[in-house]
Formats: sequence, structure tokens, C-alpha cells
Amino acid sequence: MYLLGYDIGSSSVKASLVDANTGVCVAGAFRPKQEMPIKAVKPGWAEQDPDSWWENLKLATRDVMSSSGIHAADIKAIGISYQMHGLVCIGKDHKVLRPSIIWCDSRAVEIGAKAFQDIGEDKCLDYLLNSPGNFTASKLKWVKENEPEIFKKIYKVMLPGDYIAMKLTGEICTTISGLSEGIFWDFRSKSPAGFLLDYYGISQDLLPEIRPTFSRQGQLNNQAANELGLNSGTVVSYRAGDQPNNAFSLNVLEPGEIAATAGTSGVVYGVSDVVRYDPQSRVNTFAHVNYDKAKTRLGVLLCINGTGILNSWLKRITGFSDYTEMNEAAAKVKIGSDGLVILPFGNGAERMLGNRDTGSHFGPIDFNTHGAGHLARAAQEGIVFAFHYGMEIMKQTGITPSVVRAGNTNMFLSRIFRESLAGVSGATIELYNTDGSQGAAKGAGLGAGYYNTPKDAFAGLKKLATIEPDTRRAKEYADAYERWKEKLDEKSG
Repeated sequence: MYLLGYDIGSSSVKASLVDANTGVCVAGAFRPKQEMPIKAVKPGWAEQDPDSWWENLKLATRDVMSSSGIHAADIKAIGISYQMHGLVCIGKDHKVLRPSIIWCDSRAVEIGAKAFQDIGEDKCLDYLLNSPGNFTASKLKWVKENEPEIFKKIYKVMLPGDYIAMKLTGEICTTISGLSEGIFWDFRSKSPAGFLLDYYGISQDLLPEIRPTFSRQGQLNNQAANELGLNSGTVVSYRAGDQPNNAFSLNVLEPGEIAATAGTSGVVYGVSDVVRYDPQSRVNTFAHVNYDKAKTRLGVLLCINGTGILNSWLKRITGFSDYTEMNEAAAKVKIGSDGLVILPFGNGAERMLGNRDTGSHFGPIDFNTHGAGHLARAAQEGIVFAFHYGMEIMKQTGITPSVVRAGNTNMFLSRIFRESLAGVSGATIELYNTDGSQGAAKGAGLGAGYYNTPKDAFAGLKKLATIEPDTRRAKEYADAYERWKEKLDEKSG
């Protein structure tokens, strides 16, 4: 018996096929081979065509099925992980009305800030655990204000994972965790946030029906089965945003446990059973995958938009052949990059910086000292220092990262990145043999009832490496971080 997991990212769509008995991934594939384009009609905007996610999902599925040799009939359940905070609008014919406004789009910042003030900061934080900010509800309000003809045609609004589930099953539904990430969930009444929707002039009828995160949410219909080369009737039994799902894939489910990821964006995600929030909403609190009305399980999320996207941009413009060559060049440069500082904030408004879009910064550059290796190291250090800056904010909400779990993927493949994060934060880094699509597959097994408990689902999860902080070099990391923070204060002050 096998489980199929999808991870719908903004760079690519990944599919993994997991042996349910052993928990081992037997095949994985991603499409496209180059990063999916993000359309920026105006500065600070970011849109993608939801149908491009579907087309790449089909290609990744065919690759997985071809390389594994597994029969479609042996796949018993499907799970979905997806890029958070995106807005998908569909009409009654289930067709997309406009491109998706995705997670790193900044156009709704002012709308959310005004709502925060008008409704009242205390009420928003007490009921929503966040400012309405630049999240999905505020993006929907932007459509209402700026594209009224499109807004009138909306039948349902969805998150990216809801859209993919609809394409698979024909059913339109969402989850409490999903609603909370869009700031559509009221944690006091434990129901959709009617007061915010009323303020925005948006009907609750636009929200999909709620289903449990781990549940039989629909079955693969004939059309989807034919397009994917799978069997109709295969159950879809799990969906979650990429960061709650990343935590789930690392078996981070209980209070005090912490996960991290460093793909296009970077995230540190801690689980709590106590309602806490940052009064400035620089880090955000959402319902975790195992939250329900009877059990409080919250994810405190630090998100940094400018992470792997900086690394990929730098590789592209410097001409490094691949990340291995780039990492080797970075390793030849000492801690602190000989004074070169890079701020990684060039991918839209950063929540951690109060929803400001400061842009990136490189400098001071010395033409006689700094080369491509310095740029490579300073970029990774800049990303690491942004992580640490946010982790210091998280401590104010009661989340203290002493051990951070991560999948052995993306920027965690870099020795410089791992060692720098451990060195500056003082946290031990643990790397595991998993990723988001494998987590989604195991979530599907739990939702379909194949696994009775998360312990059963993660019996095959293996720790690959442990990176302890190098206390001998703690001062070097601390000094480099202070120089970075001084530059941040200068640019954002």
C-alpha cells in the first residue's frame, strides 16, 4: 500500500510516493525543472496562475508513477501541502476568475493596517491572534475594492490547497487551520471571523465548507483520475499549509517542539498550547494541524520572505553552475564575510519588519577584497541573521528554540547555513529524512485511518545529522550578527 503526497510551492510542485508500511519514500519528482514564474504587474505584487500548479502536479505525478513502477490501484490515499496565504477566486463553474494573489504579495498591507486600527488592536489580537495584515482576507478586500466586477462573480474563495483539492475531487472545502492562516477564524467563538468579514463587507457564504485536516475530504473523480493516470475513488484525506505541514512532517505536534524550513521563504515554527501573540504581529499565531475546538494546538510562525529566493537570485547573476559550487566558494570565506553585509529582504513586505518592504541591501563592498565567494557567504549569513532576529522576537511569545528540527533539504543542505544558524542562535539543529510532500503523504495515511496515531505515521522518520553550536566561534558569529543588525537598523529606521 502506498500514499501519495503533493507539496504545492511557489517555485515548484513536488510529488512523493511513500510506502505506508515502512514510511520510506520510494519515488519523488518535482515540476517544473526551472522555477515557476511569479508575475509582478506592479512593485510589491506577486501572482501565479492556479492552473499552472495543476499542470505541474500532473507532470510530477506521471514522473513519480513512471519511476516507481507502482500500480495506481496500490495508492490508497492522497495528501496536499500548499503555499500559505494565497487567494484563489472561482466562479460557479469552478473556474478561476483571476490569477492567485500569493503569499509574498504586498498590495493589501494598508488595508490590513486600517482594519487593525478601526476594529481595534486588542480585539484583533484577542480574537484573531493577529493583525488582519497582508493575509488572505485583506487580499480579498483588495479585490472587492479594486476589481468589483470580478468580486461580483466570486462563488467561493480558496487557499491554494483548497483549489488543488477541488481539482482532484470536484468538492469545495477547507479546514480550520486554513481559515486561520487566511485570518478568517475567530479563536474566541471558534467559528469563522464574522466581525472581520462584516467590516470588509464580505459575505461568509464565500467561504468553503469546513472539514477536519485529517479526514476523508473527497475522492479522486473520473476526470482528475484520467488526467493523472490514477484510479478514481482514491481518497483525499489531508491538507495543510506548507509550514504547519513541514512541522507535521518532522513530527512537531506538541507544545515546545520547533521546526524550520528554508526554501523560497524561511520559517521557524513553534507549537504551543497557550494562546500567545506578538502585539506587533511580527510573528503570527495560527491553528496547527492538530488543533480542534476541544484541544488548543497553535503554531507560532516566523516567516522571512527573502530566503532561498536570495540564494537562487545570487546564483543566477554570479554565474555559479550550481549550489554546490556556490557553497564551496562561500566556505573559503571566513565568518563575517570580511565586513560584507547582505540584508535578504527583497521579496515583498516582511511581517517581521512590521510589514515594511525595505528591499535588499549589499554593502559595504570593497572592490579589492570582496569576490563572488564573499557574496555567497554574506547572502547565507544574512539569511541566518534574519532567522536569528526573528527567533529573538519569538522568545517574547514564549517560544525558545533550543533544538530546531528541519528536513535535509533546500538551504539546510549547505554546511555554511547549518553551522551559522547553530552558531549565532545557540540552538542545536537536527536534520531528518523528510520533506513537505512526504509529510503530506503520511498525513493522508493518518486521515484515511491507515495510521492510528502520529507515532505510527512517523515510525520510519530518521535523524540524519545533529549540528551543535560551535562555542569556540560564538563571538565571531555574535560580532557579525551585530554588524548585520546595525545595517538593518540603519536601512529600516
